[in-house]
Amino acid sequence: MNFVPNFVKRMNHKMIKNIGVFTSGGDSPGMNACVRAVVRTAVYHEIKVTGIMRGFQGMIENDLFPLHARSVSNIIHRGGTILKSARSADFIKPEGRKKAYENIKAAGVEALVAIGGDGTFRGATIFFEEYGIPVIGIPGTIDNDLFGTDYTLGFDTAVNTAVEAIDKIRDTAASHDRLFFIEVMGRDAGYIALWSGISGGAEAILLPEEKTDVKALVDSLMAGKKKEKSSSIVIVCEGDDAGGAMKIAEQVKSLHPAFDTRVTVLGHVQRGGSPTVFDRILGSRLGVAAVEALMRGEHSKMAGVLNNQLSWTEFKNATKQHSPLDPDMLRFSKILAI
Repeated sequence: MNFVPNFVKRMNHKMIKNIGVFTSGGDSPGMNACVRAVVRTAVYHEIKVTGIMRGFQGMIENDLFPLHARSVSNIIHRGGTILKSARSADFIKPEGRKKAYENIKAAGVEALVAIGGDGTFRGATIFFEEYGIPVIGIPGTIDNDLFGTDYTLGFDTAVNTAVEAIDKIRDTAASHDRLFFIEVMGRDAGYIALWSGISGGAEAILLPEEKTDVKALVDSLMAGKKKEKSSSIVIVCEGDDAGGAMKIAEQVKSLHPAFDTRVTVLGHVQRGGSPTVFDRILGSRLGVAAVEALMRGEHSKMAGVLNNQLSWTEFKNATKQHSPLDPDMLRFSKILAI
């Protein structure tokens, strides 16, 4: 008796003929590598691919087009996303979702790969509940805050971009004995701030996950002065409870006017640029996994990596809570700042 693996049985039960792929929410480096992997994996398995411009809004506006293996040539190294991205107020409304469904159905799309963050996955969940369109999600956000994966697509590149800037600012801070406040992105999660702060040798790292005591910060900086530190770098996550870098710098200056302070807000530079090797591999790996998950009949799950192994997290769990900061990393940051 011949043994047929369950994987093959499920693939052959209802073979998908056309997969749609889109990017949604904030762009992140590595999205193009992921789109490339989705397209080429589908083509490898003789499945058609439909590109969807500007996420859910593109579905509503019927901005769909066929993608082939050569359509994604020479994009793996590019930042941003060739499929563009947008947040869609229309998709929140039932009539918007109905229009999106009618358009992808007319294009023959039977399943979707959604590259984005928690808002993207919440929209995909509602879409499946109403119209039964299977969706596999890929965590595309520089914030690294989605539960169920050690790394999100674009985080590594964003951190490296931030550290490169911090290194350059450190040079000028040391030359003039200045105190620099550098604001990095992260509205609700301090991953970029924590990793770039440790990597950049920051004297202090201010995070949304911890309450900021400006008086204690000044005391710490003064203690550094007494230890003959010629300059100091303070990394401020944009979502810190005491305010952004500018506001905190003003508070520090008012408590200790002798500090020669400067503020740099890195802003959206962290989202751009050529993705690192890590993000190219991560995007490629998750893109392949997403297509093959749809072929197995999976849906409403986010592909990720835990301990360097592929992981699968249901959308409701991936969006329910943020991935917590590693307490050891928090402890290391304070030890290394003395």
